Amino acid sequence: MDLQHIQNLDATDPLAHKKAEFDLPSGCVYLDGNSLGALPFAAKKRVAEVVSDQWGKDLIKSWNCHQWIDLPQKVGEKIAPLIGAAPGQVICCDSISVNLFKLLCSALAMQKGRNVVLSQGDNFPTDLYMVQGLQDLLGETQCELRICAEEYIEQSLHSDVAVLLLTQVNFRSGQLHNMQRITKLAHRHGILVIWDLAHSAGALPVQLDDCQVDFAVGCGYKYLNGGPGAPAFVYVASRHQQTVKQPLTGWMGHRQPFRFDPEYAAAEGVHQYLSGTPSIVAMSALDAALEVFADINMHQVRTKSLLLAKLCLDLFAQYPALSALTLASPMRNEERGSQLAFAHPQAFAICQALIAQNVICDFRAPDILRIGFTPLYTSYADVWLAVSRLNDVVENKVFKEVAYQQHSKVT
Repeated sequence: MDLQHIQNLDATDPLAHKKAEFDLPSGCVYLDGNSLGALPFAAKKRVAEVVSDQWGKDLIKSWNCHQWIDLPQKVGEKIAPLIGAAPGQVICCDSISVNLFKLLCSALAMQKGRNVVLSQGDNFPTDLYMVQGLQDLLGETQCELRICAEEYIEQSLHSDVAVLLLTQVNFRSGQLHNMQRITKLAHRHGILVIWDLAHSAGALPVQLDDCQVDFAVGCGYKYLNGGPGAPAFVYVASRHQQTVKQPLTGWMGHRQPFRFDPEYAAAEGVHQYLSGTPSIVAMSALDAALEVFADINMHQVRTKSLLLAKLCLDLFAQYPALSALTLASPMRNEERGSQLAFAHPQAFAICQALIAQNVICDFRAPDILRIGFTPLYTSYADVWLAVSRLNDVVENKVFKEVAYQQHSKVT
């Protein structure tokens, strides 16, 4: 598999033109879009406009003349088709953590006589922390966190479980849950399901409506490329919107916020999940960033993602030294998100050595080197170059010097 073959893959890639829409540093191979997406030129331009022209010149008039007030709904509707949601079910606001708190309270209130929130032990920690915090606040008689291993989720679905909380793609291994199967099984037991889409929204086709999902959350700063700390989003299935009630009843979730009524009256539909005043600069950046998805579909993105991963694994097989890294992700495409994870005792040092060579991957404790594929701006040549440099780091034991330096700093 020589460079000519790799160049041919890029030349025939139907998504190759999308890379020009991102402001990527010259000479950098960026394989960490599953932590922070790259900067789209459209977002860069929009932020400058919002700061200089809208805020700078039109000041508070911008809430109306530049439709700031409509941004949460507008951005939510842009995200909706990327996650398989019909209009009127997605709103952009707050962070995943805050939105999870809202949804957990909503779901538990709908499940009278049940108090258990079931999740898996290697779920992303903030998801578990939010349940633990709610358990401390309400007491275990109203909210009890129950944790099981991934392989025991289905057999742990019982009639005492109120809510099943899962992340569709595991942040460490990239393990992809079968959303349709698990949601269907949970519903058989009367369990409401909340899906965390942090590592799937914008990376692969998600079908919330088709899978009859109840609730979902996701972030805007990974595959949606909205920038560091970009607002998150909430999905509430339309069938629940007349009965749900969320606890953070801020003024933006009021039915008529500018009446300034001292008594709260929730807005209709998903709009009630707004709370405080949104960050307009951050939400404007995300709004512009989502434009890169306008002329493509998620099946194209998924196809390239899997091809990039296959190329990475094929290249690994060409370098004997890389057998020292153990694949910690599922081998089968249908069981994996848009990343590959490799275990190695010196994964952190290897990651740092790669960064020093301008190949940006990331490390997840205790021993995982994580390689993310963001098909809109990751080329086949990027993967080829990254694996070549990784081989150099491992074969020539460059990482040992990095490990020694890190040890010296600690001691």
